[in-house]
Amino acid sequence: MDIRLTSLSDPALAGFDTIIDGRSPSEYAEDHLPGAVSLPVLSDDERARVGTIYKQVSPFDARKLGGALVAANVARHIAGPLSGHGGGWRPLIYCWRGGQRSGAFATILGQIGWRVGRIEGGYKAWRALVVARVTAPVRSPVVVLDGNTGSAKTEILHRLAARGHQVIDLEGLANHRGSLFGAMPGGQPGQKLFEGRLAMALEALDPARPVLVEAESSRIGDLNLPRGIWQAIIAAPRIRLAVAVEARAVYTAQSYAEAAADPERVAGIVNSLRPVHPAERIEGWLRLVDARDWAGLSAALMRDHYDPRYDRHRARHDDGRGRVVALGGLDDLDAAADRVEAALAGLDWQPGAGGAAGASGGDI
Repeated sequence: MDIRLTSLSDPALAGFDTIIDGRSPSEYAEDHLPGAVSLPVLSDDERARVGTIYKQVSPFDARKLGGALVAANVARHIAGPLSGHGGGWRPLIYCWRGGQRSGAFATILGQIGWRVGRIEGGYKAWRALVVARVTAPVRSPVVVLDGNTGSAKTEILHRLAARGHQVIDLEGLANHRGSLFGAMPGGQPGQKLFEGRLAMALEALDPARPVLVEAESSRIGDLNLPRGIWQAIIAAPRIRLAVAVEARAVYTAQSYAEAAADPERVAGIVNSLRPVHPAERIEGWLRLVDARDWAGLSAALMRDHYDPRYDRHRARHDDGRGRVVALGGLDDLDAAADRVEAALAGLDWQPGAGGAAGASGGDI
């Protein structure tokens, strides 16, 4: 049975117990449907071999080899990860375009007696829905939580999400903190996988309620923000956290403790700033690295690198619609979240309420 997906949250998906990605491991790693398990009918090397024979010998010889390889791989899946499923199990299979790979897999499983579904158009159809979602206007009113580097924006957003507010954690989806030192364990997902995660978050929004996002530049690490969310960010009203540099520096030094554990990497990042800062400033920052003065380094980078960039972006785009929340420190983030909630309640976030507030530039 083939199903045609009409949305990312299509109810038809709920009728299956397991979603199986039959593509090669590299295709799965690049992107896949949420929750799908990888059971490739051809490995990357096997797929390349079949493709080469198709072009250089003949389609018939390629299909003959492919059939033998697919049968052997599906047999291993049945004897291995699928061996525990009973007769009532319902799998949904897809490949790149819903063609030969998923068709062969589905035929064999169907002969066993399982009621098998296939996604019409395969991954390509799913990807089209993702692209449509992330390039379309965000359907909920967007409010941006702004603030200079080290203002604890992400942590405050997490507290607001726990209180029931709609929040999209863009840095969490990108697995990157959005700054020079923002790399996270495990690395970033690919662009397509990031967009799929974002599309699912956008799909789940209640259009009648505002959604809070963190101020970002158009890139988070190596990933680009898709057009829909980026245009919403630059047009949204803002709640800006105003925190003294000393408090932000202490907080940042604590939050980036894992980066401080690798002073050579920190020094390398500081050296990468030579094209945009005087040599004596770079040398001063490197002395702070040598002294392991992480709060001092954080404060120096904020004063001379991060903060001026934020200020320039704000001067260029701010339309005055936002609210400023002054925080004396960052010791009590629950109290900070209270202040942001109060500002949100007084903010005119309704759609069409005003012009663009502009981008703050994110953590550069």
